[in-house]
Amino acid sequence: MSDAQKRVALFVTCLVDLQRPSVGFAAIKLLEQAGCRVEVPRAQTCCGQPAYNAGDRVTARELARGIITAFRGYDYIVVPSGSCAGMLRHHMPHLFDDDPNMRALADSVAERVHELVSFLTDVLGVTDTGATFNGSVTYHDGCSGLREMKIKQQPRDLLRAAGADVKEMAEPEICCGFGGTFCVKYPDISVRMVSDKTRDIVATGAETVLAGDLGCLMNIAGRLQREGHATKVRHVAEVLAGMTDEVPPIGEVR
Repeated sequence: MSDAQKRVALFVTCLVDLQRPSVGFAAIKLLEQAGCRVEVPRAQTCCGQPAYNAGDRVTARELARGIITAFRGYDYIVVPSGSCAGMLRHHMPHLFDDDPNMRALADSVAERVHELVSFLTDVLGVTDTGATFNGSVTYHDGCSGLREMKIKQQPRDLLRAAGADVKEMAEPEICCGFGGTFCVKYPDISVRMVSDKTRDIVATGAETVLAGDLGCLMNIAGRLQREGHATKVRHVAEVLAGMTDEVPPIGEVR
């Protein structure tokens, strides 16, 4: 059985489910185009990252137990978010360091977790999604996607294959200031960080800013709007799936 024929479970993420379902549909479209059999386990919940980051290991462990049960048996678990993927792959297993049996089950799930764009390129060998995008974009490297899931060149290569004019920021790897609960705990610092990020984005002259994490994108979109900038904001999956005519940019209503 080839990789493209194996069972793929989509981990939707809370923000995609509640705020931007089009990202989930884009992910499914991209995976099915690549030949995957995609399923969306109904029992999935939050990845546990907010609780984990807040030090609430009890809640994080309970969520992890549910995830382990819901995603057992799949060949791959694909996530359209570098931060949620990083939580599941790198942090979730350590919630069970004191329980060898659960740790083994968590490791089994974690080793099958992949971020969406990385899965398409690094596992399935996709070099062109078939989408066409005639415009200029700049790409924000989300912290977890970059540092935990090693996502850097993959989205840029697929965007260029689609015809996008990729204009790099001066500092694309600098945090946008969202950081999950960080923006709530330290709002003043967060605002300064996202303001620096939007300044970098606007300086590129790109029409659209893209990223692979909806939290980052919502934070950036809100700041761009408050500052009066016209830069569009989208999840990279929507562009690579050719869905930009179907759904408005983040923060806009049609």
